Amino acid sequence: MSMMESVAYLKGLAQGLDIDESSKEGKLLLAIVDVLDEMAESINDIEDVCDEFDELIDIIDEDLGDLENDFYGISDDEDEDEMLDDDELYEVTCPNCDDVIYLDEDMLLEGDMDCPNCGQKLEFDYDGCNCGCDDDCGCDCGCDHNHE
Repeated sequence: MSMMESVAYLKGLAQGLDIDESSKEGKLLLAIVDVLDEMAESINDIEDVCDEFDELIDIIDEDLGDLENDFYGISDDEDEDEMLDDDELYEVTCPNCDDVIYLDEDMLLEGDMDCPNCGQKLEFDYDGCNCGCDDDCGCDCGCDHNHE
C-alpha cells in the first residue's frame, strides 16, 4: 500500500468513526490526519521529481560516456583492455570514489587534476620515465628524457 493510499485509508477511518470535531481530541486527530495527507502529497511530489532526475542523470551519464570516448579516442567497438595496450594512456583510480580514468602522459606531467566523477584532487608524481630511475641512471627505458 502506498503512502497516499494509507493516508486515504486513515482519512476514511476518521470519517467513519464520526470523530467529534468540537472536542480537543477530535480536533487533534483530524489535524494530524490532515498533516499526514499534506506530507504524503509532498513526498509523492518529491518522488516524482526524483524519478525525473534519475532519468536525466542516465541521459547525462550516456552523454558523458560519449564525450569520454571521443576525448580518449575510443571507438564503440574498442574495449578498455585494447585502450590500455596503447602506451600513451595510463589508468588511474580515484582513491575517493574508485572511478577509473585514463590519462595521457601530458595530463600526468601536469602533476594534478580533479577527479571528473567526485571532484577529489588527484596528484601525480610522474616524470615521464617508466623505469623509476629519476632521470640519471643511464638506462635505455625509451622515455623522452635524455639520460646520461
